[in-house]
Amino acid sequence: MSKLFEPLKIGNLQLDNRIIIAPMCQYSAIEGTPGDWHLIHLGHLAISGAGLMIVEATAVSPEGRITARDLGLYSDANEAALARVLGAIRENSPIKIGMQLAHAGRKASSRAPWEGGAQIRPGEPGGWEALAPSAVPHSPAEAAPRALDAEAMRKVRSAFTSTARRAARLGLDGLEIHAAHGYLLHQFLSPLANRRDDAYGGSLENRMRFPLETFAAMRAAWPADKPMGVRISVTDWVEGGWDVDQSVVFAKELKKLGCDYIDISSGALDPRQQVPFAPGYNIPFAAKVKKESGLPTMCVGLITSARECEDFIASGKTDFVVLARGMMWNPRFAWHAAEELGAEAPYAPKYMACHPKMRPQIFPNRAKAA
Repeated sequence: MSKLFEPLKIGNLQLDNRIIIAPMCQYSAIEGTPGDWHLIHLGHLAISGAGLMIVEATAVSPEGRITARDLGLYSDANEAALARVLGAIRENSPIKIGMQLAHAGRKASSRAPWEGGAQIRPGEPGGWEALAPSAVPHSPAEAAPRALDAEAMRKVRSAFTSTARRAARLGLDGLEIHAAHGYLLHQFLSPLANRRDDAYGGSLENRMRFPLETFAAMRAAWPADKPMGVRISVTDWVEGGWDVDQSVVFAKELKKLGCDYIDISSGALDPRQQVPFAPGYNIPFAAKVKKESGLPTMCVGLITSARECEDFIASGKTDFVVLARGMMWNPRFAWHAAEELGAEAPYAPKYMACHPKMRPQIFPNRAKAA
């Protein structure tokens, strides 16, 4: 039997296979509110045959958005529109659905990637002041963010917990906190972005403090019987930055607080990064975090073929594979992988006619004539 298509639980959540659809930002919301694009985009991914779909990085506050067009879950309008999208998906697909909650920190107030992705400075049309652990910009050419004081940090924690409660009302199956890719919680973790001299900066224990406090507050707001995980950048790929050994310590502390899995990614905090891109380049990190923390891992990073996925899972180096660009390019990846590996993936009855194994049953006379 294919290991990729072997069922497995995350906490109490049973997944039919080990294929996870990554949270992929669409930059297509209005004031955080999704429209028809999200209905189409998430709808067609929901019938992919994957075990779990994680909704894109969803901002917990307006100032926490990467761009002005980010998806959000901080208002009643956001929540109502997401309820419409999720309702349509649930009527037509059995896929489990999670959501990733995020705050962009110093990477907020940016243009969409197809517009260049550059920072929009405060005072410029469409721009706002970014927040961060320290007044250190992402790159020297950008305006410095405002360092969070104690009250501002309290508000950020409150925003995460309020959004978690909204996610619970929506009936989502799982929740993931974004502590990767150079966004706010990753900024607290990395000494390259966190230059604080109080209880939230300096030592590893101090740099982990705010992300751990935020996780604990969210875990208390999220249903105890539903899984909650954390995406981390396991290394900054810059000397003197966040690294895999610190990631293991962080994962162990998260486990004590009720974390159900670690979603492994890397980089995106510092433009000086030197990333050795190759298929599955984060897999060795996932294996180390899994072994040393005892937590299940998901792993993303140029994973595009069925055989790679099967090998990664069968080796025990990661429990789940997370597909982003590969799934966007081939939304029926799970079907094709199952066919290649001699397994089965769920598919909508309306699409039975396209499945190679089903054609003779649906068109018996045509099959005999052939």
